[in-house]
Amino acid sequence: MSRIAFLYPGQGAQEVGMAEDFYEKSIEAKAVFDSASDILDFDVREICFQENELLDKTEYTQAAMVTACLAITREIEKRGLYPEMTAGLSLGEYCALAAAGSISDMDAVRTVRARGIFMEHAAPEGTGAMAAVLGMDGEAVERIVHDLEGVFIANYNCPGQIVITGEKEAVNQSAAVLKEAGARRVLPLKVSGPFHSPMMEPAGKKLEEFLEKIPVKEPVIPYVTNVTAKVVESGESIKDLLVKQVSSSVRWEQGIRTMIAQGIDTFVEIGPGKTLSGFMKKTDKNVKMYRISTWEEADAVCGELLKQQKVGTPERHGSSSENM
Repeated sequence: MSRIAFLYPGQGAQEVGMAEDFYEKSIEAKAVFDSASDILDFDVREICFQENELLDKTEYTQAAMVTACLAITREIEKRGLYPEMTAGLSLGEYCALAAAGSISDMDAVRTVRARGIFMEHAAPEGTGAMAAVLGMDGEAVERIVHDLEGVFIANYNCPGQIVITGEKEAVNQSAAVLKEAGARRVLPLKVSGPFHSPMMEPAGKKLEEFLEKIPVKEPVIPYVTNVTAKVVESGESIKDLLVKQVSSSVRWEQGIRTMIAQGIDTFVEIGPGKTLSGFMKKTDKNVKMYRISTWEEADAVCGELLKQQKVGTPERHGSSSENM
């Protein structure tokens, strides 16, 4: 029997129309979208389903992404497919926590709405930048970045793909140094800030204050945190990890290797895009990787995996109408 983990993408995977078919066909998914629109200061359904400029704006993107991913999750859970472990890339970690039963769906949506605003305004516009370093391993990038002022590692995505972040001029200047040292390419990313750098610490402090009023419980299902790439089973440390995550490196590749070492052999990427599936191909080709972003994919993946997994609904903390 397969040991399954749910994976959730981060900011950048968003697309117009994400989870719209789930909204139209699933009572559970519709309830997530409707509840999110009720508690937010904007209609998340319009942001997700209609062409607009706000979907790519951090302060809207984060709540929209989490709503869409959790809407899909609740439908596939209704069908009987559950994970034994969860993880999410940066923003996706909030979906992972909700799927793990540590935080309610609507508290996750509320928190990332605030997180998005804090991150959007943490650094003056135009002062920060990010870039993907291709064809160089993490240790090599670390050695070079260590000697460059104002540049930091944002993401360890997979072998041969590291993301750097920090002050705009420093990030731009580092491209030549990295290429000279052996990087195949250094590609600027279209982002609105120097995410996962010390420049985000003001956002982390505000997030810490916001999280004081958000109930975070011990996960029913273990999840792997970006900050340490380790399994977290205790609720006590989660808030601190979420605060640190804003300004520290996302250790995605290391986290995936942790999950595989724990016996996970099947991964399901839930939400728009195929970024995490691409990372997995470069990390470990021996595990099984599935994607669910459309209703048709949900039919196919759930149909296949439920043949391998005993159907049952685990006890979930905080599983109430607010989770819908």
